[in-house]
Amino acid sequence: MNIVFMGTPAFAVPSLERLLEEGYNISLVVTQPDKPQGRKKVLTPPPVKEAALKHGIPVFQPTRLRNEESVAELAKWKPDLIVTAAFGQILPRSVLDMPQYGCVNVHGSLLPKYRGGAPIQRSIMNGEKVTGVTLMYMAEGLDTGDMISRVEVAIEDEDTSGTMFEKLSLAGAELLMREMANLTKGKVQATPQKEDEATYAKNLSREDEKIDWSRQSRQIYDQVRGLTPYSGGFTLWDEQVFKVWGTINPSKLPEPYLQASNASKNAEPGTVLGMSKLGIEVKTGDGSLWLSEVQPAGKKAMAAGDFARGGSLTAGTVLK
Repeated sequence: MNIVFMGTPAFAVPSLERLLEEGYNISLVVTQPDKPQGRKKVLTPPPVKEAALKHGIPVFQPTRLRNEESVAELAKWKPDLIVTAAFGQILPRSVLDMPQYGCVNVHGSLLPKYRGGAPIQRSIMNGEKVTGVTLMYMAEGLDTGDMISRVEVAIEDEDTSGTMFEKLSLAGAELLMREMANLTKGKVQATPQKEDEATYAKNLSREDEKIDWSRQSRQIYDQVRGLTPYSGGFTLWDEQVFKVWGTINPSKLPEPYLQASNASKNAEPGTVLGMSKLGIEVKTGDGSLWLSEVQPAGKKAMAAGDFARGGSLTAGTVLK
């Protein structure tokens, strides 16, 4: 069987690697174009491209797969099955109809919840306790295709988007392997999604990264860990961006610090209440939250306790 694999970030690499380990014939890998990264804007290949080249697999990087030229190029490979995982582009009907065994996608949520481009981040930011992976047939809509199989994965209190991406990428690879025998024989019974249960996880924006200190401490805690380690949250200190990369789970705060947190109930949300080796305590809508890792403008990320010892941020300062 001739299989074309489509994927871009590290999330997709385990699925590609497992297919190869199990002896499936991956004739072509399709991924997004190389992009400039870092301050020096070094042109960097996506992780899936690196994995494909390591195995000597041809790579195709169309800017838009919907272009007639891109579709024609893909057709030359005569795929029997297309497997995708976080590819980053919606497949046109001309591609969906190309392989006789269809196009399947490894999606990082329990569909129909969290359709879209940021399901893992938003599930954490919304305080979900469980997420998972859905293997589905692809359709022209955004993650609307029939579901083949799903697997649940718990979101632990200390998980971030980084840890959940890894957990779900491995779970997705296992789920794919479990279904491949039937997929390659066309013996799959898929289930339509319930549209009235659908929710959307749109791509993150700058607005999603801004911390609103009037929210509850747990909500801000979930927001920051849902943005870590990719963009982090941010607030403003003296009109400059002050990044927040880590906070302490409010439910696991040591008792002495928990008692101290109740001392300034009337302070404005965003007010720095105190600093110690634990970090920086900031007033929230329902109490306070301790920042554990921060990054002042123009500097590297550091432990908030280390930054606090520098003395440049003082109690009473209001973060906006």
